[in-house]
Amino acid sequence: MNKRMIFILSATVLVFGGTMAAKWQGNRMMNEYLNDMPEMPVTVSSTDVIEQHWTRQISAVGTLAAVNGANLTTEVAGIIDEIHFDSGSEVEAGDPIISLVSTTDEAELASLEAAVRLAELERDRVESLLARKSISAAEFDRRETELAQARANALARRSRLEQKTLRAPYDGRLGIRKVSIGQFVAAGDPMIALQSLDPVYLNFTLPEQWYPEVETAMAVNVAVDAIGDAEFTGKITAVEPTIDSNTRNFAVQATLANPQKRLRPGMFARVRLNFGEPHSVLTVPRTAINFNPYGNSVFILSKDKEGNTRARQRLIQTGEIRGDVIAVTEGIEAGETVASSGLLKLRNGGLVNINNEVVPQASTTPTPDNG
Repeated sequence: MNKRMIFILSATVLVFGGTMAAKWQGNRMMNEYLNDMPEMPVTVSSTDVIEQHWTRQISAVGTLAAVNGANLTTEVAGIIDEIHFDSGSEVEAGDPIISLVSTTDEAELASLEAAVRLAELERDRVESLLARKSISAAEFDRRETELAQARANALARRSRLEQKTLRAPYDGRLGIRKVSIGQFVAAGDPMIALQSLDPVYLNFTLPEQWYPEVETAMAVNVAVDAIGDAEFTGKITAVEPTIDSNTRNFAVQATLANPQKRLRPGMFARVRLNFGEPHSVLTVPRTAINFNPYGNSVFILSKDKEGNTRARQRLIQTGEIRGDVIAVTEGIEAGETVASSGLLKLRNGGLVNINNEVVPQASTTPTPDNG
């Protein structure tokens, strides 16, 4: 190997060696700087682990329905002669609502009633003759039959005349009428809706695993979004004896008193059923939970030896969720403090600064504003 090659190799070693030495020195100085740099705290809000008493419950959604509700119609065709009530009126059972033109029927009824009176006179006359044995018993029986037939004809016409007047079959509130005076309607044409509003039914479904525990007379608490914060109570009055094979749910019907008529058929309702006696649970806001595939966790906030607040990650077991609050069955104790916001910025053992001027809402029955 000549001197030139030796010189080139030596120069190369010196260049690469110097570069590596400079990089090592730079890394060492950077590490020293980072090690000496003060730790910056992460600002979070905090909350205490609270012990609450919850009653085991299930929730469902359902629909309100009238105990009695129908689109009223007449049994016969005709022309509307009178409308006795305005749309939306309250009516009692038996009140007339709509009358059809009945002049012809009234005239025919009068004729048939006259025939009844004539048949009665004929029957009375032959009865006196029968007493004197001036006629046969067969003649008297024929006149009795004619009288019965005349009465039946008059009764049939009277019934048909009554069908010309639509009457309320039960107490309730009328809807918006679909017909007008002078309009021809056929038998079965809907004219006006009638709904009984007190009480009302609530129909909902539950998963089949609750079937052994749901019984009639069980109390239910009901909230209706359209009404606001008001809560209504009722009782289960019927449970479907079969399970739907498609959904694996079973139908339940509750009855609710509705004296103020605030609940209306068709409204959406939220149902809550309570089971058993209240039991103690440890709760934290849902925002305090890190939900992960490998397990849920919280950050416990505590003081270190220097008096600084640090976050320690701890795996937990979660339970029932109610609104913004979740029950924790394992991993924490009452009175411990956990981070309730800013979890994505935290690391295990990291320094934190607690600021509770703004904290997440944590209610079992949240009522957010709908803007």
